[in-house]
Amino acid sequence: MHPRSTRRLVALTATTLAGALALTACGNGDGPAEEVAEDDFEAAMTTDTSLTFWTWVPDIQNQVDMFMEEYPAIDVEVVNVGQGADHYQQMRTALEAGSGFPDVTQIEFQYISSFRLGDNLLDLAPYVGDLSANYPEWVWSQVTVDDALYAIPQDTGPLGLLYREDLFAEAGIEVPTTWEEYAEAARTYREANPDGYITNMPGNDPGQFAGFMWQAGARPFGYDGEETVRIDLMSPEVQRVTQYWQDLIQEDLVAVDPDFTDQWYQGLANGVYASWPTAAWAPVFLQGTAGNTSGLWRATEIPQWEEGQNVSGNWGGSTNAVLSGTENPIAAAELARWINVEREPALRFANEQFLFPPSNEILQDADFLEEESEFYGGEQVNRKFAEISETVEVDFEWLPFMDYVYSSFGETVGSAIADRGDMMAALQAWNDDVIQYAESQGFTVE
Repeated sequence: MHPRSTRRLVALTATTLAGALALTACGNGDGPAEEVAEDDFEAAMTTDTSLTFWTWVPDIQNQVDMFMEEYPAIDVEVVNVGQGADHYQQMRTALEAGSGFPDVTQIEFQYISSFRLGDNLLDLAPYVGDLSANYPEWVWSQVTVDDALYAIPQDTGPLGLLYREDLFAEAGIEVPTTWEEYAEAARTYREANPDGYITNMPGNDPGQFAGFMWQAGARPFGYDGEETVRIDLMSPEVQRVTQYWQDLIQEDLVAVDPDFTDQWYQGLANGVYASWPTAAWAPVFLQGTAGNTSGLWRATEIPQWEEGQNVSGNWGGSTNAVLSGTENPIAAAELARWINVEREPALRFANEQFLFPPSNEILQDADFLEEESEFYGGEQVNRKFAEISETVEVDFEWLPFMDYVYSSFGETVGSAIADRGDMMAALQAWNDDVIQYAESQGFTVE
């Protein structure tokens, strides 16, 4: 029996399929209304077909090759048009032109809503069935709206804390479990090490700041999928996060170096930063950045705002989505599903490309959980972050213009961080600027 035969499948008669393609070519992302029989899926996957897949993930050709071995009639061209802003700009340019866009594309969680705008994303639910049991609730909420599924999760970034056990011990610091304790530890550490800091707070990384807001229970953004957005960057929760880092920065208790720069890399490698509140992808990243510190780092939960809490946020994470204009929706949807859901390719993302897995199957895999990391003193770091993934708060939403939101952050809050200036005033400026932009683009702001 074909491995998909037990799943809900899309099934379109030739007439219905032609109609669906006509709709998706016009940018309708609703997908087909009915399921179809297994033989329609088989027909699509055994017909010579070419797909284009835009992605920046290193070595993803390995998973694509596995897919093409499974489905020899499907030829997939993997294209890297750039990462971050370059990738999304190329996408928008191609969509506006109505040609040259891929069938399947990499999209980070925060940009899904921007491509939902205009019905550019295919609803995958009719094509892949109900995958909700495969993922933690918070992951599923990032890719779905009501019954529609707009992308297949590929990796995530639950927030934890990496710290130098040796530096903490030398300064007489116990691992803080709350943000209040973390601030006290910052003061103690700075007194013991005038040339170092407990951590770094970069002004150039809105993704990390969004993760901090997420963990604090803030819900600053919302989008109804049409013309109404919610913007509340002055909520008590956002202000709490901002004031916290404002105090540490103004007391010179944390560094404010731009991250992912030479200075920042050297800070991690040379012990300038004693800890890093960061995401689940960071443990492996740090091994390549600060290899000389092997055995000195440890991993634990992110500090909590209230004693006894156990909640986290997320920083990063991406998906594979299918553009509604694809001429081959069944094959494209199966590519997005297969490389991320089938066990062997999904394990390769975790074990070879070191993406932190989103799926429950991998998060519960004994080999994955029990791997002991020499870099982290023999700790089972995968297990720690798998446990943290279960605590990420659900229902954090995004605006359909997060590229502008992040750019505005850099000019307001980010600039205040870098200058050790007034972050609270900058927060108000960020809030006002984003609202003004939303209204200028024709959105109704709640």
